[in-house]
This record gives sequence, structure tokens and C-alpha cells, in this order.
Amino acid sequence: MGKRRRVAERRNTTPAVVGGVIAVVVVGAGIGVYALYGGGGEADRTQSAAGHGEAKNTGPLSATEVRTAAEGFLAAWQQGKPAEAAAATSDTAAATALLTGYAKDGHLKDVTLTAGTAAGGKVPFSVKATVSYKGLTKPLAYDSALTVVRGAADGKPVVDWHSSVVHPELKDGDTLVTGESGTPPVKALDRDGTEMTTAKYPSLGPVLDGLREKYGETAGGSAGVELRVIRGKASKKAELSDKTLVELSKGTPGTVKTTLSPSLQAAAEKEVAKTERASVVLMRPSTGEILAVANSNHGFNTAFQGSLAPGSTMKIITSSLLFEKKLASVNKPHPCPKFFTYGGWKFQNDKKFEIKDGTFKASFARSCNTAFISQAPKLKNSDLTQQAQQVFGLALDNWAIGVPSFDGAVPVQSAAPMGASLIGQGGVRMNPLNMASVASTVKAGVFHQPYLVSPSVDNRKLATASRTMSASTLSQLREVMQYTAAYGTAAEAMAGLGPDYGAKTGSAEVDNQKKANGWFTAYRGDLAAAGVVQAGGHGGDTAGPIVASLLKAGS
Repeated sequence: MGKRRRVAERRNTTPAVVGGVIAVVVVGAGIGVYALYGGGGEADRTQSAAGHGEAKNTGPLSATEVRTAAEGFLAAWQQGKPAEAAAATSDTAAATALLTGYAKDGHLKDVTLTAGTAAGGKVPFSVKATVSYKGLTKPLAYDSALTVVRGAADGKPVVDWHSSVVHPELKDGDTLVTGESGTPPVKALDRDGTEMTTAKYPSLGPVLDGLREKYGETAGGSAGVELRVIRGKASKKAELSDKTLVELSKGTPGTVKTTLSPSLQAAAEKEVAKTERASVVLMRPSTGEILAVANSNHGFNTAFQGSLAPGSTMKIITSSLLFEKKLASVNKPHPCPKFFTYGGWKFQNDKKFEIKDGTFKASFARSCNTAFISQAPKLKNSDLTQQAQQVFGLALDNWAIGVPSFDGAVPVQSAAPMGASLIGQGGVRMNPLNMASVASTVKAGVFHQPYLVSPSVDNRKLATASRTMSASTLSQLREVMQYTAAYGTAAEAMAGLGPDYGAKTGSAEVDNQKKANGWFTAYRGDLAAAGVVQAGGHGGDTAGPIVASLLKAGS
């Protein structure tokens, strides 16, 4: 919040009452109060008039333009005039619908908006309101922000409209609704039967929301009365769950037991909290049970729903393909030049290293890109896609883990993008759940679909792979992963965890991002884990310690 502006002594300090709503907005430097009170000092009025006289509809916004646009929008919203507020935005139709629904469907009244100090065109503000439904009331308070921009048509200052202006939990197309929740609450239990809450495990919010959406109707509970974010088409496509903001009356929760380990979940939460934008998944290869999932960002479950290029961790799948097609063998010589051109793109290794007279095992352990790209001319465009789908159970959009998840994407590509996909770039997309499953498949020798809720709870069918790797391919894959854990790019993170282990590091370049996303996937005994640190750099240095710590904790 900015400092309160001093106003002229002659101002009437009694707030105006408009339509039963007290129109009081406390503001910081750069956002005036006079417009909302209808009065003000002479200096304020003169400054405002001068600002309007000099305003131009092109170029950077002035402080006066930002102030005036923000004031107009906030005042109209607070006074219960959605059409007037919407007219001050870049999308009148969408703003009218959501602001009208705020009062009508959200049952929110007595709205007080308090603006803070503007920073350029961005104006933070706080909201206080009352949720009122059939005699039940509860207060609601939260912080939000708006941004003033020039309108596309005439260049006049308007509020850049997004649903998040109304509430930060809203995505465009979402709505706020208060009423009897269509889905009863659930009490999520860990594998030992103890209730899991976000107070204890902060990053489980999206998981608990997903469990309620999936099992609320069948877990034996009854609905309460709540203010909820109801997801629109775009949010549902992104597999975001509805979210409770205020509970006016408690429903009776049903119970859903998960496979999460309380000790390992606590360890995962602790590890990701040390690093920004980190996500990790730990599972059991022999069964597919998910033992822990955690994200630094508590608002989105990147670990299950992220869609990111996996970088060199994808070389596990590519290696299995090369072994099967006799294009590589663990201890046979394999090219690792500084550069390799394919499909018009010139590929290179990290810091342009090369391995002269090296074996494939050495190239895998050091993560030589050209060792894999050099084999692209000998592969069909669909080979990698089929390998990922048929052996590793990925990219078929048929996993049923118990909450929303993304099963990975390995599209059929040609020329340079196909070559890039061999090293986890191009169109390939994964998340830590997918890559933990890849390591699990190597350890178990067969794909077991990961799951958070036992299929016996609702008799759902788990995904399967259509075939398994040959004994020779599996043996070689385990050998190169073990060598990488002992002597390669994963050695520092995996130190002391052998000998029944294997690992692979990865770094994935992202457009307009200075540092690569750091990936790490590994197994140890009957545990497998994968993690990513976005914009972290090399996976061995960033995601590696997180994954290794969980493998050690689970032993």
C-alpha cells in the first residue's frame, strides 16, 4: 500500500453514499481520491484539468491517465454499476458478464475497493466484500491488480481486461458462483489413513481439488454452501479444477484414500521449497503407486499437468529405440562430434564438446546430443512416437491416475524437428510424472501406469503398454543409466546411493528464457523419481539434489 494522500482542509470528510454502498477508496501516491469523493483541493482539480487537456492517444501513458482510468473503473465496480465499469475496460462484453455475475451469481455485496500505489500502468488494489446466500454470510478479502493500457481502437486509456482483475484465482472464461456446491467435499487420506491438508502440505491444493472433483459425488459426503470458482472451457481444457474460495456452511465430507506417503510427501515439500519453480514426483516402479508430489508453485500442479520439453532425459526413450534397431550398443564405438547438421539445422553439444573414439555409453553418460542426432537419417519419422507409446505408455491420453494429469506428447515430426525430438526438444512435451514413469519402466522392465488413488476404489482401468523391451535392450538401458549415475553427469547428485541405481540428467532450452530448464530422473531400488527446475540450468545441479534426496529418504 502507498502512503495516504493529504487533501485540502475544506474537504468534507464524510464519505458519499451511492446506492447503499460507501464509496471510499484509500489510495497511494499516483492514484487520486478526488474523483471518488466528488470533491478535492484546488491543486488536484487544476492538475486533473491540465492532464486532460494535454492527454494524447498515443505514446506512453501518463500518471494522470493511469489514475483517471483506474479510478473510473474501481468507482463504478464498487458502486454496483457493472456496465459502467465494463465500459472502462478493453473488453466490454466479457467485463460486463463477469462483473454482473460477481453480484448476481457470486452473491457478493458491500464491496470496498482500496487502491494502492501505481507502478507504471499497473495498479494494485485490495477487495473487501460480504458473501451472502440464504441467510448465511461470510467476509471475503483478497488482493488483486489491474493494468491500464491504450485502447486498440482509439488509444484512450482503459483497463486491460482479464478475469484475474476481479479475482486472481480466475482465468479468462471462469465465473464466481455461490450456492450449494454441486460436489460434496472429500477428506483425502494418505496411505496410512491420516488426513492430508494444505496446512500440512502446502503444494497439495490442486491435488485435493482434483480429488474432490473426481470422487466428491461417490465418496459418501454431502454438499455445503460455498463461493467457488467455476472453470470455463479454456480452464477445463487445461485440466484445472473448480476451486472453493469461501465456505459458508460445511458439507459432510466423504473420504478418499491415496497412495501418498506422509513422510515422503513432507520431504518432497521441504525440498521444492528451497528452489523457485521446482516440481518433483516420487513413485514405486513395481506397482505404479505415487508416493509424493510437490511443486514450488502451489497454484498449478506442474508435476502432474506441466507440458515442458524434457531435454536430455528423453534420451532414455531414444536409447531404447537405438538399441532395438541395432543403431547403438553400449560398449561399441559411437560418433560424438562437436556438430551434426540434419534437416537444415546445425546441432551441437553443450559448450561444443566432442568425444573422440568414444562408446555409446560414454556419449549417454556425458549427454552428447550429436550422438543421437547423427542417427536421425536412419530412423522413420514415426519411430520415436511409437517407441514412447508402445513401450513407455506415453502420449496416448489414457492415463487415469485419480486426478487430472498430462500423459506427455511425442508427435510425429520430420526433418530437423524430428532430430530435435530425439534429444527432448522439438515438439516433445513431458512433466515430472511422465519422466518418473520412464525411469520406473526401466527399473521394472515393464510400464506400470502411475496412480494416486487405487483403481480398486472406483474400478477404473489403468493404461497399459502394448509391448515390452527385449531383455537385451533393457539390460543395455540399465547399464548406461547406472554408468551415468556412477560416472556421468548425474554422479555428483547420486553419490552414495548405488549400486542398484540409474539416472539421466537433462537441460531443455526455452525461447526467451536465459537459463534452460533443469531435469533429472533416476531410480534406486523400488523407487523412481523425476524433477524439473524451470530456468534453473543444468539438471544435475538443480533438479538432481531434489530427486536424490527423495530417493535417499525413501530407502
